[in-house]
Amino acid sequence: MDITIHTSYLPHDDPDAALAFWRDTLGFEVRSDVGHGKMRWITVGPKNQPGTSILLAPPAADPGVTEEERRIITEMMAKGTYGWILLATRDLDAVFEKLQAGDAEVVQEPMEQPYGVRDCAFRDPAGNLVRIQEIR
Repeated sequence: MDITIHTSYLPHDDPDAALAFWRDTLGFEVRSDVGHGKMRWITVGPKNQPGTSILLAPPAADPGVTEEERRIITEMMAKGTYGWILLATRDLDAVFEKLQAGDAEVVQEPMEQPYGVRDCAFRDPAGNLVRIQEIR
């Protein structure tokens, strides 16, 4: 089989804040931006990986989601327990400095983990956990 990762999903509750983080702070390119107001579906990705994207989407836009489920999703996003992603870089310290200068919420400064990786963690504006590990 020939299967690749094409698009991964993360929720957003403020499309402009999501763009500021993913495009302006992390430097991802915007591949598409459709919808209006808070109901926008934004696809971003690393400039050097045109085949891999992240879809930033309203978390409860599906008409099959109940009001109770919307409430739970909103609570989980506020706690940072609804969405997360693991990224990688060759220069973790430079990325950490850029994120810190961009006012991203630091969860963990760069550190060696007992399982053999060096990484750091932030939250994006929607509360999603973004872990970045260093490629060695």
